[in-house]
Amino acid sequence: MRNLIPVRVLMLKRRDDVCGFPGRRWLNLSLRAVHLAGIVLLGAALLGAGEIAVGAWLTVLSGLGMVAASATALSVFWATLVLPTLLWHAPGALRHKRLF
Repeated sequence: MRNLIPVRVLMLKRRDDVCGFPGRRWLNLSLRAVHLAGIVLLGAALLGAGEIAVGAWLTVLSGLGMVAASATALSVFWATLVLPTLLWHAPGALRHKRLF
């Protein structure tokens, strides 16, 4: 029986080159894993079970690495700078509002 609907698979780009450079996906995945580990270490340190500097540095450096590999790095940088500044200088009723 003949196929009534022709099926054509067309790959415009190789999968490795879609994200910019070969290995970029694995780099981003690795940075995410390190970032999550840093967040966990930072949270544990804030609860008194470790050194706060290790978790903080892992979180900051891996976060900067993820942003540096992104096309939206400039807007992420400014959002990260401006939003916390606005919250730090907001009126006390907003700053001390309980979220949970």
